[in-house]
Order: sequence, then C-alpha cells, then structure tokens
Amino acid sequence: MSVVSTQPAKSGRYQELGLLILAYIIVVGSWILVHYGVHDSHPETSLPNNFVWITSAGAAFLFASHVIIRKFAPYADPVLFPAATVLTGLGLAMIYRIDFQLVARNTPPDTRGQLILAVVGVVLMVATVVLLRDHRWLRRFTYSSLIAGLVLLLLPLVPGLGVGAYGAQLWITIAGFSYQPAEMSKIFLAIFFASYLVTQRDNLSLAGPKFLGIHFPRLRHSLPILIAWLTCMGILALERDFGTALLFFGLFVAMLYVATERTSWIIIGGLLSSLGVYVIVQLMPHIQARFTIWLHALDNDVYNAEYGSYQLVQGWFGMASGGLFGTGLGEGSPANSFAANSDFIIASLGEELGLVGLLGILSLYVVIVTRALKTGIALRDGFGKLFAAGLGFAIALQCFVVVGGITRVIPLTGLAMPFLAKGGSALLTNFIIIGVLIRMSDSARRPFTPVSTPLSTITTGELPASLISLGDDDETPSSEEDYLATTAVPRIESEDLP
Repeated sequence: MSVVSTQPAKSGRYQELGLLILAYIIVVGSWILVHYGVHDSHPETSLPNNFVWITSAGAAFLFASHVIIRKFAPYADPVLFPAATVLTGLGLAMIYRIDFQLVARNTPPDTRGQLILAVVGVVLMVATVVLLRDHRWLRRFTYSSLIAGLVLLLLPLVPGLGVGAYGAQLWITIAGFSYQPAEMSKIFLAIFFASYLVTQRDNLSLAGPKFLGIHFPRLRHSLPILIAWLTCMGILALERDFGTALLFFGLFVAMLYVATERTSWIIIGGLLSSLGVYVIVQLMPHIQARFTIWLHALDNDVYNAEYGSYQLVQGWFGMASGGLFGTGLGEGSPANSFAANSDFIIASLGEELGLVGLLGILSLYVVIVTRALKTGIALRDGFGKLFAAGLGFAIALQCFVVVGGITRVIPLTGLAMPFLAKGGSALLTNFIIIGVLIRMSDSARRPFTPVSTPLSTITTGELPASLISLGDDDETPSSEEDYLATTAVPRIESEDLP
C-alpha cells in the first residue's frame, strides 16, 4: 500500500535568497579589495566613489529579481541565479581592477558599460522566466529555430553590417553598438537539435546498416541534421571562427550522444572533426597560424611572427606569478597581458587569485552545468531533457574552449568566458540561458498534484486544465482511460527515455 505524503514540497526560495546574500557579499568584498589593492600607496583612500548608492541599488535590484522568480517560478533551482551573480560580479571586479592600468595608458574604462550590460542581462533573465511559461512551447519552432540560427550566423557576412577584427568576421554593428550573433544562435540551434532528435532518436540509434559493430542511421533520417551542421560549419569557416565552430560541433555531438546513447556517435564525431579541422587548417592561414602558435608557442620565430604567441606566453607568466594563492586583488599586473579583461580574463584572475581561486571559479561553472543536467534528468518530456542537457553542454564546452586555449590544451580561440569576460554578446546570451534553465527547473521540481475531480463526472473534452502539464509533448488526455493513466503514476513512454 502506497502512502502519499501531504507535507508541502520545499520550493528552495529561502535557499536562493541566502545564496544571493552570500554572492552579494563576495562581489562587494571583491570590489573593496580591488579598490584598496590599487590604492595601497595612498592609505588615506576611503571607499570607492558612490559606494553606498551603488551597493544599495545593487542589493535592491537583486532582491527584486529574486521576488519575481519566487512568484513566477517558485520551485526553480535555487543555485543557478546566485552562481551566475558571483561569476558576473567577480568579472566586474577584475574589469574594474584592470581599468586602473588601462586608463593610465589613455584607454577608456570598461567597467561602467559592463555593469550596464550585467543589469540588462539580469532583466532579460527575469523576462525569460516570466514570459516563457512552458519550455515545451519552444518545440513548435523546430525549423524556425534552425532558420533563425543560420540567419544569425550569416549576419556578419552581410556587407555594411558585418565587422571584422583580429582576423575573424564575427561581429555586426547597428547604431554604433556591436554584437556577436553567433552567441544567440547557439540557443536556437539547441532548440532545433533537441526537437529533431527527440523525434528521430530511435531511427538514429537503431535503424540503418551496421558496419564494424556501429549502427549507421538511414540517410533520410540523418540528412536534415547533417545539412544543418554542415551549413553552420561552412558559415563559421567563411567567418574564420575556429572557436565557435568547435563549440557548435561539440554541442551537436553531445546532444546526439544524449539522445541515442550510442558511443559510436562520439567516435564518428571525432573522425569528422579531425577531418574538418585538417581541411580548414590547410585552406585558411588565420586558423593555421593558431595551430602554429599552439604547437610552437615558445619558439623565437613564432613568438616574433605576425601572428605571434607573445599574447599567450604573457598570460602564462601572469598565472605563474600568481602561484597557489595569487598576488591578491589589485596587487598584480594583469593588464600587461593582451585582452586581459576579455579573452584572457582567466589568466588575469589566475594571477591575482592564484590556482586556488581559479579552481573555485571553475567549480561554479561545474555547479551550473551539473544543475542543468540534473534539470534535464528530472523533466518528464523528451524535448526538455535534451534541451536542458544542450544548454548545459553549451556552457561547459565554451568554458573548455576558453580555458583550454589559454592553458594550451587546445589552440587558442576568440570565445569569451561566460559571465566573466568583457563583452555584451556572451553575457546577455548566457543570462537568457540561465532564465530558460530556471523556468525548466521549476517544471522539473514542481511536485505532482493529484486531481480530485471524480472520474464519473468527466466527459471527453471536459478534462481539468491541470492535466495539460502532465501529458507528453503538450498533449491533453482525450479519453477517460488516458485520464486514469495520467492521474495515477506519471507515464514514462519510450519517447521520454533518454
């Protein structure tokens, strides 16, 4: 005999509020340490300008965001928002610290603009939670998402709109503002991959010929998704963006593996990536230079070449000078490295926080990724499982590409570290991802509420509205048998299995 507990489920809102307070203390403390670190020769220096006003406004803003999430997503994961807050705040503190050296070199400061972008990012996150009432609604836009993702990737190639920098064509400029549309396209392509794979995963994993112990899907089942992937890779090759190409390919293979549970897809993906990278390296000098820097970073002829490795080597020496515990916030010289507040902000943090601090920051990313995967496991619909996993893998792969490039695990790329690095494209997009994950985690953690309506009073077409969230793929039970099956134990159908 089963016993149903009547004790209300814990929503986690108080845990989120407590973690937000802790995150806010860490961020404000980092700001103070940076301020006193750069003014250590002036002991009379007080707190930063407008300290009371900025800290009060920041606390009120975060609390208001928490209240809105509490109202519209009461069962959401309590860790996602505080973890993103800590990472963003630490990035702002480091950008503020680097500004002191950059201003001395007649370079405009970046902290104010990044702070505004962070506020806009949180607003977009909250708006996503409020407007996206059910993540399954996104499945209706399978091929629309594919088209939107491809259009965003094509925008930098439009004459008069696209802007090239550092050998790549990645940005667009509108009304004086620059944006990297490839960041937003990863959300649309994750929607397409999740929606298509949840429908075709049986065909992709079982149907088709078998060769050397590996099941290959039939061409008609795999052709649409392969064309989408090849198109993305071709566009990114034209834009000479190796980092984003690696990110999209990794996302494609990871979601395909989650959908089919076939290790063979990882092998196939590895072979395809090796072949693709070889072709791109042979055809594009800019990408070839990145591999030369990667393999021969300390060679004199490479160090002094046009695509020199001195940027990478400077970052290494900065992290080495930080040692285990770092020089202290405001005590190092991170601005001596190239792009110290953007592409190489991990090296800057490693110099002033040391290996211990850097591992702590990377642990926050691990927390966000594992929470995304946990949300996918807890969801009852196949699309949600794949979509949540895809968003988690997108953040994980971007972190790997950035940190791996700086530490010479892989060739250096131009991607930005999520939440930390200067730049609005990645910051705004990743806050939208956090908003989507908050909405999805609310659906995953929300307790099952049994319906008390007697079966004898229910006729076809007059089912309770609360049943809509229990049916697979937005389907409402259409008969008393379906209703009985739904109100008992939630069904697990083959489509909902990972």
